[in-house]
Amino acid sequence: MEFEEFSRPEWRLMSQVSRPSRYCGSEWRPGEKISWDEAKLRICLAFPDVYETGMSYYGFQIIESFIHEQSKFYLADRVYCVWPDMEELMRRENMPLISVEHRRPVKDFDVLAFTLPHETSYTNILTILDLSGLRLRNSERDENSPLVIAGGYGAYTPEVMSEFIDVFCVGEAEALLPELLPVLENGNNREELLREIAKLPGFYVPLCHNEGEIVTRQITRNFHTLHSMIIPSINIVHDRAAVELFRGCGRGCRFCQAGMVNRPVRERSVEEASQSIMDIINSTGWEEAGLMSLASCDYSGIERLIDELAETLNDRHVKLSLPSLRMDGFSVGLAEKLEGLRSKHGGITFAPEAGTQRLRDVINKGINEEMIIKCVREIFSRGWEHVKLYFMMGLPTETEQDLDAIASLSYQVLKLGRAIGRKRASVSVSVSGFVPKAHTPFQWERQNSIEELKDKGRRIKSQVHDRALSIAYHEPEQTFLEGLLSRGDKRTCEVILRAWETGARFDSWTEYFNLQRWLDAFEQCGLNPEEFTRERGEAEKLSWDFINVGVDKNFLLRERHNAYNQKLTFDCRTGCAGCGLKCKK
Repeated sequence: MEFEEFSRPEWRLMSQVSRPSRYCGSEWRPGEKISWDEAKLRICLAFPDVYETGMSYYGFQIIESFIHEQSKFYLADRVYCVWPDMEELMRRENMPLISVEHRRPVKDFDVLAFTLPHETSYTNILTILDLSGLRLRNSERDENSPLVIAGGYGAYTPEVMSEFIDVFCVGEAEALLPELLPVLENGNNREELLREIAKLPGFYVPLCHNEGEIVTRQITRNFHTLHSMIIPSINIVHDRAAVELFRGCGRGCRFCQAGMVNRPVRERSVEEASQSIMDIINSTGWEEAGLMSLASCDYSGIERLIDELAETLNDRHVKLSLPSLRMDGFSVGLAEKLEGLRSKHGGITFAPEAGTQRLRDVINKGINEEMIIKCVREIFSRGWEHVKLYFMMGLPTETEQDLDAIASLSYQVLKLGRAIGRKRASVSVSVSGFVPKAHTPFQWERQNSIEELKDKGRRIKSQVHDRALSIAYHEPEQTFLEGLLSRGDKRTCEVILRAWETGARFDSWTEYFNLQRWLDAFEQCGLNPEEFTRERGEAEKLSWDFINVGVDKNFLLRERHNAYNQKLTFDCRTGCAGCGLKCKK
């Protein structure tokens, strides 16, 4: 870093905040970056959480690299939400939010592009806008304001934030940006630019949208390959190189939004994946590499890829990891291959999701108890001593017997470990509340109340009497808020604004979450929160119906009925499940 960097005004605040390293920049990136004055289009990518969380988001690395690849005259920088202590100081000092690399005020960029990773980040978006000196409502911005765009999972239910975002990008960046970037580069006044973008496929422009128009998700079969990554200056949540093996998931779990909106399955070749990992390791020096996908074990070339990488990475002391494992012997075998230089005392994680076979069939999980027991036996037989299990509570058709089965199945896993001879065997269980998500077969379902989730969590925990078995459940209040915002509509915009004005920040962080702020905001707006968590009628118009993700609504209804009949739907990679997508084999 140049000496003059330390004279910048933000450095005066560093000694007064927690984790000042979040704001100092000092990253390392391969290659040269374009200068501010050379750029013909300047885009600031914004992640509505702290630096160490946002830098772990693989999509940011993809998008920034892809933008730079489109033109040497396109500049892409980043900004993250500041922690409340820094926000307070910035307001006191009247200091604007600045970007990470070029250290420029966010308001000086042509475009401010948000990722919408989850609903509880929405108030942080308002913080970033406000600290940047921008009007919060899109209708109040003028010609001097950067265009505020947003993509990610939140763009599939855009009405919730439609008064704050100028343009929603519905689909994958590699399919959307080649159409959008030239328009942004050559755009004239703000009103004309918005009208021009609204004509492009895959973009929802709230101020230009006509009732009845459908916005269709855009996808690509040739997704971007990274050959290097930006190295953060501090430890981050996922501090590793990464490669995306494939997009989509064909298994059809009925609760999973990602599995529905990312269809169809599209794989990267083994050669491309292997080359990407080695290029990133060679250019960065990372000591861990992750194989990323919704269900990485389902990658058709997974064994070949691991075998191809194993010797080289082991020689260089680089660990290879899979973030998602299935409950079957194949996954356990893969996990053992990946252990390499690591001790097996670290444990291994699986997600049965439900305690009984009946409920696993309802959600179309596709595993049975025999598979679970066989998998666990393999785990303990191969030397692991700790198993972590993920479940959900509040699922459609759930009974007390389903809840009790979570503890009994967990005990069964622990006893099996001890029977195999693992004297130090332990099991930790995490239970989260079910949230009905848009564009899934369960989008019509009622969400459990806070008290219902608390009662269910206490019921499960009360059945645990062994120190080697621990059970924890996610805060029901945060689950409740996620449900309020995940199926909201335009009315929710005012609620978010009111909550933010009264101090709502970092709602996914327990230390800052305050449900009462949100309940007060709903009351002030004359809205009943239960309006958004109630069961919806199958013929009812939903606020996200105008977003076409490719999966037919009739398919979702059919899957809902299959759930209530405990009827399984096969993996669509083994044959067409009739979801409505025109998949090319």
